[in-house]
Amino acid sequence: MSNTGNPFTSNSNYKNTNHVMISRGGEKKFMKKILSVALSTAMAFSMFASVAFGQAGLTDVNAQYSYLKEKGIFSGFPDGQAHLDRQMTRAEFAKVITKTLGLKEINGVYSFKDKNYGAKHWAAPFVEAVSAAGIMEGKNTTKKIFDLSGPVTVQEMATVLVRALDLEVPTETNNSATAWAKGYVQAAINAGLVDAKANFQSNADRALLVGAAYAVDQELSLQVASYTVSEGGKVVEFKMSDDETVKVTLDKALEANKETEVKFTYKDKEFTEKVTYVVTAATKVQSVTASNLKQVVVTFDGDLDEETAENAKNYSFSKTIDKAELSADKKSVVLTLKGENYSDTNKLENQKAVKIKVDGVKNSDKSKTFSEEITFTPVDVTIPKVNEVKGLGTKAFQVEFSEPVDRATAISTVNYKIDGKSIAGSVEYTSPTTVVITTELATGEHKLTVNGVRDFAGFVVTPVENEFTVAVDTEAPTVVTSKSTDLTKVEIEFNEPLKSVGKVYNGVSSKTGQVTRSGNKITVEFTRENALSVSENTIVVEGATDYSGNSATREVKITPTLDTTRPEVASLTTSVKDNGEVELKVKYSESVNFATSKENYTIKDKDGKVVSGNGLDSAGHPVRDIALNSAKTEATITLSSSFKQGTYTLAVAGVQDNAYVPNTILPYSGTFEVGDTTTPELKSAWVELGTANTDGARDVSFYLTYSKDMAIEGSGSVLEKTKYNVKWTASSDTYEALPTNATVDLITSDTVKVTVPNTKKTVDASGSAIRVTLVADKAGNFAYKNNGYVGYVTAKPNSAVRATEANAVSNNKITVKFDAKLSSIDANDFAIKNTVTGDTYAVSYDGVNSDAYNFVLRGDKVLPADAANYAFVVTADVPNSATEFGVKVDSELTINLADKIAPAIVSENPLKVTGSGTSYEARVTFDEAITAVSGTNVVSAAVTGVTVSNVAYKAEGKDLVVTFTTDKALTTDSVVTVELNASNADSKVVKDAKGNAAKSFSKSVVFK
Repeated sequence: MSNTGNPFTSNSNYKNTNHVMISRGGEKKFMKKILSVALSTAMAFSMFASVAFGQAGLTDVNAQYSYLKEKGIFSGFPDGQAHLDRQMTRAEFAKVITKTLGLKEINGVYSFKDKNYGAKHWAAPFVEAVSAAGIMEGKNTTKKIFDLSGPVTVQEMATVLVRALDLEVPTETNNSATAWAKGYVQAAINAGLVDAKANFQSNADRALLVGAAYAVDQELSLQVASYTVSEGGKVVEFKMSDDETVKVTLDKALEANKETEVKFTYKDKEFTEKVTYVVTAATKVQSVTASNLKQVVVTFDGDLDEETAENAKNYSFSKTIDKAELSADKKSVVLTLKGENYSDTNKLENQKAVKIKVDGVKNSDKSKTFSEEITFTPVDVTIPKVNEVKGLGTKAFQVEFSEPVDRATAISTVNYKIDGKSIAGSVEYTSPTTVVITTELATGEHKLTVNGVRDFAGFVVTPVENEFTVAVDTEAPTVVTSKSTDLTKVEIEFNEPLKSVGKVYNGVSSKTGQVTRSGNKITVEFTRENALSVSENTIVVEGATDYSGNSATREVKITPTLDTTRPEVASLTTSVKDNGEVELKVKYSESVNFATSKENYTIKDKDGKVVSGNGLDSAGHPVRDIALNSAKTEATITLSSSFKQGTYTLAVAGVQDNAYVPNTILPYSGTFEVGDTTTPELKSAWVELGTANTDGARDVSFYLTYSKDMAIEGSGSVLEKTKYNVKWTASSDTYEALPTNATVDLITSDTVKVTVPNTKKTVDASGSAIRVTLVADKAGNFAYKNNGYVGYVTAKPNSAVRATEANAVSNNKITVKFDAKLSSIDANDFAIKNTVTGDTYAVSYDGVNSDAYNFVLRGDKVLPADAANYAFVVTADVPNSATEFGVKVDSELTINLADKIAPAIVSENPLKVTGSGTSYEARVTFDEAITAVSGTNVVSAAVTGVTVSNVAYKAEGKDLVVTFTTDKALTTDSVVTVELNASNADSKVVKDAKGNAAKSFSKSVVFK
């Protein structure tokens, strides 16, 4: 059903848009069927009540007739009337079908013997057309009579429809049509085209034919006029020939610049259109190649932004890039490496894969900033050659090579001959691919032979003669183009290479710039004092001299195109250092300022709350200094190794670029993940000895327990035998590989069993040393110790579990780490012992956190702030605490407590304030002696209703002494507040003698 109410129709029936469709203008038979469907629809609508199709456009039959007459489908009668009530003849029917369906009229063929039928009969081309198409046949096929003037009955029309549609004609019929037509009529009835109760023998009038022809014409004329693609290739809007628009939303976005068939339905008609999402701006890196060892070509699938594409800092790999040049088609960038001599190490290695990172390059409409890493393999198998020789007057000529060549061989005059003779002159290496040779030349044709010049793969140029022409040059260099995107830099291109340039200045001779010459281009950099204005400037180039000695002073009018592009965060990456510290790298789209200002970075958790501690202050800003690379394009933020796993956001603000008129970054928020970064350790090992057989051989099993769940696949798998070596006795000097029949099995997620079967190797009481290499936990963190990814542990028979670390973390809490995981813990096995008095204090078990077991002192017992002279001990003769393998804790275990207790302010009257006038001192008393590093904002002081300044602080014994001045004297109701903020946990500005950061506090007192 057509939609005439809404000019913009959404195609909600569209499903899959990306499968292959039959193209428009397909096979003739297919088109005939489509057209016949349209014809049948129109006829059925006009003739039969059972068909539920409607017509769009003109509804009055007279108006339809006028429209068709203008198109030449109907001609009318000599009296000018339509006579729509008259019966239509078969000749008229043939013409209308031919014209409506667009069949080719056939001349010169006359298949029927009707009276007066022939070359002069108006209907002959149409009759032959429908006959050849198999749509109509003669009334009497034996006598070849078409019956030109005969009427067209309903059953004849039904027959035409069935033939045009190529419908199957049934053998069983149930209709009132004439016998010859019963099958065709039944097919039309079965297809829903004909009412079974119709009078099939009756004749149809011309009005019926007009209605049918008009409907078919409207179907045929309805087509796609144009289309547009939007929303990144997800939406296609088709403008139809009736001025309505069909919007198609695709399940899968169109691939840029690739023709794709899209199917949709409009006004009950199915369309299949070939659509191309034309994208000129690049969307991806298409390839990275290197056909020589000094240049890398990065090719994109579209156009690039020139400024970022030619910024060499936006490309990085193991070699140093000298310059980046964008190709004329704006799609490829040639990266030339630094170094001019063959002996330079800064060149690619032939046929050795290398990774390059593209980070910060933008496409031409700046809708995408690329950040990706690509692996490519340089392949240099090509002999360098001379691409072009160009005369530069009668005193010099230029030689351009096909690739970068070695400077030493390129500047040697013995490698060049003109007309078979050696050159008397000099060679200037103007670029890695170009040299200019200064020598006297006669006008006319010359031949240059180059020999001995080599590329960076060691291939030598083939000595081929190159013809070139020398003509007298009497014209001084002229300016071709000029530009300035910053008020301190101008680029000017001349029509020929320059041998030298004199002074270049901005308007007045005193405002000179620094000139760099390269071929026919110069770059002029001005100081900020001599910078250009934002309006038109006159740049004067004195002494622009070519190689023929022609010199002139040239003036250039330049209105700078200011850099108004704000810097952006091109990428945000997370990595973990060997010591477990988390690093955030913020890559900017260009060189920036204020990227080391800590307040410009804020870290929040996934719920949007500011994160503090572990390298961040109370406002979520980094505590440590932020590192900026030499190019000023990448900032590195370092967080502590204890930074919790999770999803975070980094907000960046206030960063500016280095443009003369700085552009400030728009507020940026990026998400980053911090995974499991803790390094696994080989915690413990013990040996299980099997029963010896008659010849003394037995199975020996080593149990190795790690601090974390370990990887069982990939490069860090703990199940690979090659990662274990055994030094069987303490007296041995050699680590041996496991025998081929050894096995490694995972017993629990953190414990493996290494079995050496039927061995005569012995393990004495001192145990065997196990060396483990290149094993990692499930998160991919490798065990790291000594000189590589290596762990060593001694395995003894019936080894007891020992404590490796015991920390007093508060006045009544102790955390203990053992060299094995305990599955059962009896707190009665343990106690805290005063190593001076011998007194012991009972403890309670308080759970495990990661691999640290927590114990608390019972009752009101507390440790001193410095935890001196206390140890964690086992008091049970036969401890119950053991691993799941039954290995018990060592009954003789004693380990001194390490002081991890944070200094805290005393509970009673910790803050006292003294002073008068505008000078005051606040003393905050801690429970142990402290030290303090002055000059930070970690300590602050404030007074209600008073301006405080000149805050300073120092440590005196257990006191933190804070001094400050005020703008007026304090009164007896003045409230003084001293604060040590949460960032002290990382910065440790205030700490005890063992380096424990003091607990943060905010304490207020009324001045008296």
